[in-house]
Amino acid sequence: MTATFFSDVRILEGDSVSDLVAVTVRDGVITEVGKESEAPASAELVRGEGRTLLPGLIDAHMHVAERADLDALAAHGVTTGFDMASWPTETTAALRTETGTARIISAGVPFIGPTGTHAGFGMPSYAIVTDPNEAADGVARRASDGSDFIKVVTEPEGGGGPSPEVVEAVIAAAHEAGLRVVTHASHIDSFRMCVELGADVITHVPMGTPVDDGLAARTPAAIPTLTVADALTTAMPRPGTSYEAARESVVALRRAGITIASGTDAVNAPNVPFSIAIGSTLHHELELLVGAGLSPSEALQAATAVPAEMFGLEDRGSITTGKRADLLLVDGDPTVDITATRNIEGVWIGGEEYGTGCPA
Repeated sequence: MTATFFSDVRILEGDSVSDLVAVTVRDGVITEVGKESEAPASAELVRGEGRTLLPGLIDAHMHVAERADLDALAAHGVTTGFDMASWPTETTAALRTETGTARIISAGVPFIGPTGTHAGFGMPSYAIVTDPNEAADGVARRASDGSDFIKVVTEPEGGGGPSPEVVEAVIAAAHEAGLRVVTHASHIDSFRMCVELGADVITHVPMGTPVDDGLAARTPAAIPTLTVADALTTAMPRPGTSYEAARESVVALRRAGITIASGTDAVNAPNVPFSIAIGSTLHHELELLVGAGLSPSEALQAATAVPAEMFGLEDRGSITTGKRADLLLVDGDPTVDITATRNIEGVWIGGEEYGTGCPA
């Protein structure tokens, strides 16, 4: 039995960090958290010296193509990534089984429209669905391929995305199959459509007309991806769009008490307009969320417990007994200064140390 003992660490406790505690890990699982804990015999000792021990971070919207992407996540303390679209299915299946690095759950091949932007990304032909009667078979195919949830890429009216009838049929078929549905909606019209049709989670926020309080109150849950809004409005500015609009949407969602998870849309692939660094940008996303009005502790929850609960990952997201020992040790108190998440002292995945120090 392998064991690791973290002495004198602080962990998340409400809106702040705890007093000094010890955390015991055995065979990849947290077995004890408490002030009076004693190190098991032959346990590896990690001296916390007052540092903060966080649950491994979760990027709730990113894309993977190879093992190096998983390693980039892990090196920055992101121990789980929610892959929002990847293909071919054989590659995605192989990445799910990689060990000693970040873990993923994946939508696999999403549903897209015939002429929208995403139709040019080289997805398999069956990604395009134009007939609502094809939705059930499409969901069944993705479930058979191992998709952990269903992704639908919507576009504004006339933008070449799937019709509302197709989106509604996919959502109904996915729910019948017991799968959550995440919808891409970066325009106010598509965002509103996804809310009205019953999506479980909406990813992205508009960079044009912001989400207002009324629409925010009806939103089921959101992954705003402020990182990509920041990148797009800087690298590819378009009239009528701005980062401020995206930020205002997050302000409205938080004001409405909507569940918000932290995601980046990080990707490193040749067939996309530009890359967003994998791993490091989750720390930037946390800072942007704080800039949009979330408290540092709310931002931390958005990258740990919230996405774990949102996607039914009961084995991670907090430092409590019985959870996977996916852990991130940082210097400083990120509930006071969110940038402290960048001060990485060590990363553990399933109780095994991945490495120390955060690469440039």
